[in-house]
Amino acid sequence: MEPDLNPYHPGSGIAPRVLAGRESDLAAFDSLIARTKLSVPVRPIVYSGLRGVGKTVLLNRLRSLAEHHQFAVIQFEARPGAGGPEASRRALASGFVRISGRYRMQVSTARIKQMLSTVTSFSLSVGIEGLSLGVDRDPSRASSGLLDLDLQDSVEDISLALRHERSALVIFIDEMQELDEELLESLLTVQHYAMQRELPFYIIGTGLPNLPAKLTEARSYAERLFEYRIIGELDDDAARESLTGPAGQMGQSYSSEALEALIKETGNYPYFLQEFGSAMWTVATASPFSVQNAQAAVALGRARLDSGFFPARWERATPSERAYMSAMATDGDRESRSADISQRLDKSAQALAPMRASLISKGIIYSPQRGYVAFTVPGMADFIDRQRRLLED
Repeated sequence: MEPDLNPYHPGSGIAPRVLAGRESDLAAFDSLIARTKLSVPVRPIVYSGLRGVGKTVLLNRLRSLAEHHQFAVIQFEARPGAGGPEASRRALASGFVRISGRYRMQVSTARIKQMLSTVTSFSLSVGIEGLSLGVDRDPSRASSGLLDLDLQDSVEDISLALRHERSALVIFIDEMQELDEELLESLLTVQHYAMQRELPFYIIGTGLPNLPAKLTEARSYAERLFEYRIIGELDDDAARESLTGPAGQMGQSYSSEALEALIKETGNYPYFLQEFGSAMWTVATASPFSVQNAQAAVALGRARLDSGFFPARWERATPSERAYMSAMATDGDRESRSADISQRLDKSAQALAPMRASLISKGIIYSPQRGYVAFTVPGMADFIDRQRRLLED
């Protein structure tokens, strides 16, 4: 097939031509939009799942829907490390300035003037200097120096202005589990406050499978604050559509045998579907794609994953961390008990704690529940097993 016309898009956060199997997740957000316009209370939404299942793609689609309905949106990715907290706060402050700045010509309206003054105060409180919204800061709003209170004032005044237009303020946060403790707790507090007062403000978050538990640890009421939706592998029909849809748009098709061979190899994971679909497009010379083409595509797809997707994680681990991961791989893609890992490596849990913490900080593993760990990407255990066999050969 012509390489330049390849309709599959493997990559981080790159939208596929066909977003199959996420209809119910999109419908949940459509309902949030509809209920907001009717001034009917509705819970915000948190989507969680492994890496490679399309959470970022879904979040971007939801943001587009919100913008289409004239909602005010802020979107950012939470980052670990020393610079993460400041980056998140600046993303919020700059978003508030951008949204409120649209109303500068209406400064004679009391609620608009209040919003502009409060946002000016909040921006200064997080260290953004030199902005001008045409009003002085309000020393009584967003000026306490306490993040939760200052954030609450800003969200409230923006939301009150937007409610007048049957609009809403929506903050989209990718990798939400990486938020620093202070900001995470503050955002949950403000979301809780907004729901009690029926303000049109929503946090829409995505993150790893441990995100719901992390939110509840931060604020116990978070278990009731959000609608939680799990984003996982696709069902068989949606997986088939993810492969046949893009090919069909280009006038090409799969034989049933070739299609099933690729479906089996991908495990119905969206990223793998794009990678193996792209490989099929590369190796096939005629349509419908044959089972022989599928065999070649599987070999190419595996080679691509083993040269980029998996090594990007494996090579970031130290030798001792790789030993820890190898001990986990014994359990396949299932959760591993920390006690079992200790036994396999003949080391105490205390001795292994630094490796475990480092792997979690690098985003290679996560803790789905106390005493357990799991890989953040599907197929990692199989890759480690392939690496082991290569060394043995």
